[in-house]
Amino acid sequence: MLRIAYHPIYKHPLPEGHRFPMIKYDLLPQQLVHEGTCIEENFFQPELPDDQHILRAHTPTYFTNLVQLQLKPSEVRKIGFPLSEVLVERERIIADGTIKGCEFALENGIAMNVAGGTHHAYSNRGEAFCMLNDQAIGARYLIDKGLAHKILIVDLDVHQGNGTAEIFQDDASVFTFSMHGQGNYPFKKENSDLDIPLEKGTSDTAYLKLLKQTLPELFEKVQPDFVFYLSGVDVVATDKLGTLGMTLEGCKERDRYVLQSCFDTNLTVQCSMGGGYSPDIKIIVEAHANTYRLAQEIFF
Repeated sequence: MLRIAYHPIYKHPLPEGHRFPMIKYDLLPQQLVHEGTCIEENFFQPELPDDQHILRAHTPTYFTNLVQLQLKPSEVRKIGFPLSEVLVERERIIADGTIKGCEFALENGIAMNVAGGTHHAYSNRGEAFCMLNDQAIGARYLIDKGLAHKILIVDLDVHQGNGTAEIFQDDASVFTFSMHGQGNYPFKKENSDLDIPLEKGTSDTAYLKLLKQTLPELFEKVQPDFVFYLSGVDVVATDKLGTLGMTLEGCKERDRYVLQSCFDTNLTVQCSMGGGYSPDIKIIVEAHANTYRLAQEIFF
């Protein structure tokens, strides 16, 4: 059975007019159940994780200041959310959703997190709506427990996974791959193990051609035994914070190719949703829902 991390805390109240579409965290599970892609039993509710798991990806000073709400105003501005105890609790619970998702993925081949994909969180700071790097925490959990030995992070959000690149810059057990808009945030990129910057307006055809050239070579080179997939839907042309020219169908085909490739090579995959900022919430929900539809179709 496909297991999906979801908690009501994912939908966090924000000031009027904030550009982050928190409502998607409620609408997506509702849509999946309504259409019959999922049933209530697919969803599990994460909790607060053991802090030691978080501290394998983040520095004690940063994590302590975050939990105690002692970040500097400039640090809070970089995160982009008003800092509060509930917001930090939310981030920790999202991380637990990915940790537990790793365990479920090992049982079932794949697991999903309705939130997560917080790839702008560095070891020592947060940025751009990201405070704790859920997939980095999950990767270190798997390595520490001896549940995986070589991990591949496939980050296809429109923004580079700068925090993830920094966390694993000296860690040979995790290979970071980011394919993203070249002229997009973050404007100072980090060095992933493999970066593919894309020109403004890149089409479905050009995007998918590059992906289909790259992923098989990575599987062959890296020889991973676990894959983290960050399936950000901010690659579509309507996205307010994106620079690419992809359609909803192209985004779906991207997900199909990644998930089918993992399935065909017997690779276990944990999937976090990442960004999506189209003005029409229906486009965001539909693009995310496609990932779940494909997971059900391919793995089950």
